Amino acid sequence: MNNQILSPEQGFQAMSRFLEQYHMRVGREGDIAAVLSDIQMTADGRPADPAAWDDWLEAVRMVLEDTPR
Repeated sequence: MNNQILSPEQGFQAMSRFLEQYHMRVGREGDIAAVLSDIQMTADGRPADPAAWDDWLEAVRMVLEDTPR
């Protein structure tokens, strides 16, 4: 999945799936501030919450698999 380009529509779909997964994982107590904190990039270029990166890649994978080629 490295170096693949998402269309704006695919990027939006991936963001939506990512946020849905986040909500399912943390429940109602999760808020936008928590999401932003978790995805804040650290000096090594990874999100503060390492699980956020895996969740993002899964969301992108799901969108790419759902998109006809």
